[in-house]
Amino acid sequence: MNASRPTHAISPTRKSTLIDDLWSPRVIAEMNDYQFKVVRIQGDFVWHSHDDTDEAFYVLDGELRIDFRDGAVELGPGDLYVVPRGVEHKPFAAQEVRMMLIEPRGVKNTGDEGGELTAENDRWI
Repeated sequence: MNASRPTHAISPTRKSTLIDDLWSPRVIAEMNDYQFKVVRIQGDFVWHSHDDTDEAFYVLDGELRIDFRDGAVELGPGDLYVVPRGVEHKPFAAQEVRMMLIEPRGVKNTGDEGGELTAENDRWI
């Protein structure tokens, strides 16, 4: 048996139910330099961008709107959207949303904007 091979599957949906705080992403897996994170959100986030990387949003449960300066995209359960690097955006959820983010290790959730919604990186669940 290969010692580096996981011994069980990971359920992003189940893992997302273990998170207590909103806007506090938790890492559930890594692949090369990328992290798969689950998060619970509700309300408005901050306008921000990521100059060096794209950011993928995969909705597990709920309805997510990602606002852009020139429009918005709406996602429901099972929908995936990739925000290209450098594009300013702001996630919004009228009701609680559980989702998975896929991004390189070390990416700050608020980009260069900072503020009270900036989450600590590399927190696993």
